[in-house]
Amino acid sequence: MAYQATVIPVMIASPGDVNEERDIIRAVIHDWNDINARASRVMLSAVGWDTHASPELGARPQQLINDRILTDCDLLIGVFWTRLGTPTGKAASGTVEEIEAHVASGKPAMLYFSSRPVAPDSIDPAQYANVREAKTKWMQQGLVEGFDDSEELRHKLSKQLSFCLAKNSYLQGIIGAPREEDTNTRPASAELSAEAKTLLKAGASQNDGHIWKLAFGSGEYIQAGEQTFGEGSNREMARWEAALEELVHAQLVVARGTAGELFELTHEGWTMADQA
Repeated sequence: MAYQATVIPVMIASPGDVNEERDIIRAVIHDWNDINARASRVMLSAVGWDTHASPELGARPQQLINDRILTDCDLLIGVFWTRLGTPTGKAASGTVEEIEAHVASGKPAMLYFSSRPVAPDSIDPAQYANVREAKTKWMQQGLVEGFDDSEELRHKLSKQLSFCLAKNSYLQGIIGAPREEDTNTRPASAELSAEAKTLLKAGASQNDGHIWKLAFGSGEYIQAGEQTFGEGSNREMARWEAALEELVHAQLVVARGTAGELFELTHEGWTMADQA
């Protein structure tokens, strides 16, 4: 069934040596949409110089990218490995100029630095030094993230993207309050059971937003944040299973994987946890 959504363009800022990482970022954005778009009424759109630029004369190449692409983006995800890129006349590289312009406009930027192995002979020492210098500079302005391989990037970005969307004040200002029709399918915080509220808050106490349903010996329990629920009797476990099912039905958490043991807060779940 068709539904309306707020589209948030996401700029992927990167030099030319991270093609694999750009693909992973796009895949993570695609997965986020599959899981969260209908419930949150938010859709992410991956944008980048490699997919959205077109030939045009009359201005600096990087200025054209800034004016035609970057200006419309509300979130930026930057990724680096061994190269910073080519100077633009205004910044150390086009990627750096994009990041600095984006941040100067008051919009959030998520920066990732790869430490995966590379053949020494393939490294340009000056470029690598520029990357290290830029990383040091940005570490003084906020938080940056590192990763050792592609799967670690995928894992970290999958969690941190949801957290940024739920917590960043600029993005929350765009997303806004739920539409009136959404209230017909998702209960307000006041309408959740006490157990569901407790479980949701516990899941939101950690940045990954995970709730685990686990088995041990002859019993089961639910783990959320640093709290454990349902231990001691089948009756107690049934009470907390019902709370978890309530959160799933309300689209505040979503099942991950195929074994039914891991659940993760959706964007709406993060928002509701702040209200519960």
